[in-house]
Amino acid sequence: MNILVTGGAGFIGSNLVDALLEQGECVFVFDDFNDFYSPKLKRLNISAHDNNPNFTLFELDIRDKDAVTGAIEKSRPDVICHLAARAGVRPSLEDPLLYEEVNSIGTLNIIEAVRSLNLKLKNFVFASSSSIYGGNTKLPFSETDSVQNPVSPYAATKRSSELMLYSQSFLTGLPVTCLRFFTAYGERGRPEMAVANFTRLINEGLEIPLFGDGSARRDFTYIGDIISGVISAIRKPTSFEIINLGESETITVSELISFIETSLGKKAKIDYLPSVAGDVSVTFADITKARKMLCYNPKVKIEDGIERYVRWYLDKGIKQNELCGVN
Repeated sequence: MNILVTGGAGFIGSNLVDALLEQGECVFVFDDFNDFYSPKLKRLNISAHDNNPNFTLFELDIRDKDAVTGAIEKSRPDVICHLAARAGVRPSLEDPLLYEEVNSIGTLNIIEAVRSLNLKLKNFVFASSSSIYGGNTKLPFSETDSVQNPVSPYAATKRSSELMLYSQSFLTGLPVTCLRFFTAYGERGRPEMAVANFTRLINEGLEIPLFGDGSARRDFTYIGDIISGVISAIRKPTSFEIINLGESETITVSELISFIETSLGKKAKIDYLPSVAGDVSVTFADITKARKMLCYNPKVKIEDGIERYVRWYLDKGIKQNELCGVN
């Protein structure tokens, strides 16, 4: 199949591209290599595929409707896996307009390109987010829970994209699966994300900025498990479904720090800071639906996942960060 992965040079995207190419698929990637974090890191993520005839890169911004339409016309994908987005709750508080433009309008540009070109896609898989559940107190979070009260611009843009995709599916029969990711971590993780950031800072003997008292709980999900769920969704189209992808277990941020300390053999220095508006106290996935519909079965427990990440970081991550000027 021809599979288009938007945001394919990023953390989840590049790991997905690796897996799809290994399975013999023809992969097209959209990425604008923006400066949210080092563009050099993102280029490094996909550099191994430069000479692969089954790999094609389109360097473009999904806000550019004409560029999106032209590239989709050239690639003629059978499946679109739409991962491209401005990520993160806290940055969205500072620049909500950018998040609306990239996440909402960018998604609409892709939908409109498919419609205007009259493409008959076999599937459209969208990377949504657990942030959509906001401050919900019912645990674990289920796909049937109310999500009418997003507490950050980032969450609002992800929910609006789900709704746009629903309307397109209803009107045209486009098969759509929206995957709500729960705190993915692992190899190639974005530098500002907790696991990657804490690992680097602890290793270098620098202070960790900890927002709140460390009691916030997260459903950390290893990248390998996320990728298995995404590929299963690609291969099992539905008319329209929303499905959680998480580990379905939670730990506190303080426990996360302890696991990293153990794997590194170093003690953390912590700078306690006030909690940030938009952050939620807990994320916790009900993955009953994923198990049933996608045969999804997360295998990597947080202790093992952190150990894997730390090994990768000490072997490759430090050198990559130095090469790309990440600090």
